Amino acid sequence: MTSTILLADDDSIVRDTIGSTLRIFGYDALVVEGGQQVLDAVHQEIDVIILDIDMPGMDGFQTLEKLNEKDLGIPVLFLTGAGSMDYAIKALNLGAYDFISKPVDDLEIFNAKIKRAIEKRHYVLREKEYKAHLEAEVKAKTKELAEKNKLLKEYNRRLKASTINIIMTLQTAMEEKDEYTAGHTTRVTEYALKIGRALDLPAEDLAVLERAGMLHDIGKLVVDVSCIKKPGPLSREEWGWVKKHPEVGKNIIDPLEFLGREGEIIWHHHERVDGNGYPSRKQGDELNLLTRIITVADSYDAMTSKRLYRQNMTSENAIAELRRCSNTQFDQDLVEVFAGILEREEGAVAAA
Repeated sequence: MTSTILLADDDSIVRDTIGSTLRIFGYDALVVEGGQQVLDAVHQEIDVIILDIDMPGMDGFQTLEKLNEKDLGIPVLFLTGAGSMDYAIKALNLGAYDFISKPVDDLEIFNAKIKRAIEKRHYVLREKEYKAHLEAEVKAKTKELAEKNKLLKEYNRRLKASTINIIMTLQTAMEEKDEYTAGHTTRVTEYALKIGRALDLPAEDLAVLERAGMLHDIGKLVVDVSCIKKPGPLSREEWGWVKKHPEVGKNIIDPLEFLGREGEIIWHHHERVDGNGYPSRKQGDELNLLTRIITVADSYDAMTSKRLYRQNMTSENAIAELRRCSNTQFDQDLVEVFAGILEREEGAVAAA
């Protein structure tokens, strides 16, 4: 492919002579007489620009500054007969590629400089093409990775939801074996979320609270149903088995790393703020807020739900019991928040 050289010189004799020389060497010569004509004629298909320095109107330096603004990456060779070092330094600082002395006496050197400039141009074009290709490839790969990551996140979300649903199904099946415990986890979860919303907890904490409420008794899967349905007091051995369910529940949840916070709540939902609960005898602020919420909700439902071995309490009596046990078994502030919720709901029902 023939290379195109753009030549600018205000001297018609120089233009004709150098233009003819370029054509003899097999180049397409585009010849103009000034800097503005260079700016008007230049385009991406130009391989090399030859500029005279001393041109009226817009000299070679000014023309090169304007070319730099276009950022075309075309090598510029200056035509000069001045031989001034100041000119050379200024030209190099502006990004000139080389110099050609006039008159052009040594045609071999002249052609060699043109060839090197063309090679430079081709290198610039290949580099630009490579960068463009690389950028396009990076964008394509980034988009592909983003799509795969989106699919992976969705798959992970569904897997987590499916895992939780399977565990909850097992727990629900266990509850349904005993009419007296059926629906317990659902009610505990509802009560806990009411407290959480009243406290204006963040959405993430509410999600943890909901999952912990639904899974808090999962450890009872290993407790003999005869203990749960026993009409009378449990023996020491039976009570020992029942008391293991928080720790067993945590062990069931532990392999599911995404349920780490829920596992902690499950483990400690039978602790007391005075440290007399089980299994770890934690107390006060050692128990996180969500655990203390579940404890209140769980105990209230246990008191107001009918059991084979006792009559259930009324909501009023259960609230009174929660308050009586505040600061020993339950967090007093949470009890008052929950009591306020229940009393407002009962008042609304009575008014309706």
